[in-house]
Amino acid sequence: MAATTLTDRAVVRLSGEGAREFLQGLVTSDIEGPLPVWGGLLTPQGKCLFDFLVWADGSDLLLDCEAQAADDLIKRLSIYRLRRPIVIERDADLAVHWSAAGADDPRLPALGKRWLGPPSEPASGWLEHRLRLGVCEGRAELADILWLECNAAELNGVSFSKGCFVGQENTARMNWRSKVNRRLVVVETAEPGPRARVHYPELGLAVEHRRVEDLAGAIIPPWLQASITA
Repeated sequence: MAATTLTDRAVVRLSGEGAREFLQGLVTSDIEGPLPVWGGLLTPQGKCLFDFLVWADGSDLLLDCEAQAADDLIKRLSIYRLRRPIVIERDADLAVHWSAAGADDPRLPALGKRWLGPPSEPASGWLEHRLRLGVCEGRAELADILWLECNAAELNGVSFSKGCFVGQENTARMNWRSKVNRRLVVVETAEPGPRARVHYPELGLAVEHRRVEDLAGAIIPPWLQASITA
């Protein structure tokens, strides 16, 4: 059996009449077009609560999300559901898979190939692969950070033409003013500094939240470079 399962990920299924319309009004990305897409569920102030990839399975939607956050994500979505006939639950029959050989991750082709299917053996190497490309994900890295400071625009995680979503007003204002003063970046370090959000000592890497004029020593990949120097 291939060792491709990302064991730190889970799949949440949304099913029922109007599931796509329901999610379209909440998340940052346009899910009426081709899927998968990467997006987020934000606070009204535009700060990240959850990030996930959205996949289609017939008329159902599948959220490829952080496993530790899956139950909280379900609870948050259920608040917005009200009386809609939509079921929101984990799908334990599906797992998230990854291979470095491929280029179809909607955030960045260099992240590799990603798909959903029955669980297999655990994959190895994903965390370092992702971080060395400068891509952040999950609550430890993203939570309570303004969505555009999470590099969402550069990683195809927001649509400014789709219409309303939670946190849209502040997110759109930042984009219109071209004022993204801070960024999440990955740095090589043996010890976490005061700006570190999470440190991975086994990799010698940390995710830090820095002002754009203070990025010395950070990994600045090509996909981010143009936005920082613009």
